[in-house]
Formats: sequence, structure tokens, C-alpha cells
Amino acid sequence: MVENPPAAQLREGPALRALGHVVRVLAGVGMAVAAASLLLSLCLIGWAVVMRYGFNAAPVWVDEVVGFLLVAIVMLAAARTLRQGEHIGVDLMVDRLAPQARRWAQAWAALAVGAVASVLIINGWETASLARMLGLVTEGNLEWPTWLLMLLMPVGGALLLLAAIEVLWRALAGLPAPGNPGHGQADRS
Repeated sequence: MVENPPAAQLREGPALRALGHVVRVLAGVGMAVAAASLLLSLCLIGWAVVMRYGFNAAPVWVDEVVGFLLVAIVMLAAARTLRQGEHIGVDLMVDRLAPQARRWAQAWAALAVGAVASVLIINGWETASLARMLGLVTEGNLEWPTWLLMLLMPVGGALLLLAAIEVLWRALAGLPAPGNPGHGQADRS
């Protein structure tokens, strides 16, 4: 016997379903890189502590790398966090709203996130382009090209903008957020 898809999935439409799939995959890749960056940071900090206190030979470059990895963690994990409904919000207030008002609050929040993401994309790209043109490098021991690091802003902003578009589209269509198929249930996709 073939099961019928849920009503929300029928109302979703092929375009929104395709966008949701693309955003889920890209946000998942971003989260995987962020998770790997977090693990690498943990290993580097642990190694630096052992070297500093066990062998009196502290690696001077670890703090710089961990700082760069922290930027990658934040920028690349933001889209998945938004998609899962885990971004900072005033849940106590929004949860008390009527369903229609809650939907509009979600739409406004998605618009605000989209505006911030747009600023990250535009300013991040312009800043990275300028840094590349000037040949700027980071201060410290590593002297990496800053434009490579600055590209995390437009890349993270683009991921965040895609997630915000999906959340906005779902809110305007009266569909549950991608990470919240039913109120209080988490989507593990």
C-alpha cells in the first residue's frame, strides 16, 4: 500500500522542495566544515597546551589558526542553525502568538536575516577584493593572504541568504519551517 505524502509536502511545490534540498545539502556541507574546524581547533589548543606546559615550547601560530577557524565555524554554521530554527530568537514571545501572527513574525525574522546576509555578501566580497588587490596579509607569524580568509563572509552570507529565502518562502506559504515540521518536533534532515 502506498502512503500519501503529508498535506504540507503537497502544498510545498516542486520549486520550494528543490530549494529546500539545495539549501539542506549546502548548509550540511557548511556545518560539516564548521564541525571539522571545531575539532581541529580543539586538537590544536590541546596540543599547544601540552607543548607549552610539558615541553616549554609553545607554538606561536596556534592562536592565529584557531582565530581563523572560529570565523569559519561561525560563518559556515549559521545557515544550518537558521534552517533548524536554532538561531537566537524570542521564543517565549513568539510561541504565545496566534499561528497567523507567528507566521508573520517568522517572515519578518527571515527578512532581517536576509538583509544581514546580503550585507555580509556585498561587504565581504568588496573587502576581500580590495585585500587581494592590495596584497594584504595577516599580521603575526603566518602572514596568510587576508582575502582568502575574508571570503568566509560572502560564502557564509550566501549560505545564510539561501536559508533565509527558504524560511521566508515557507512562512509566507503557511508551511512549517524546515527544521520544525510540526511545532515542537525537530527535523533531523
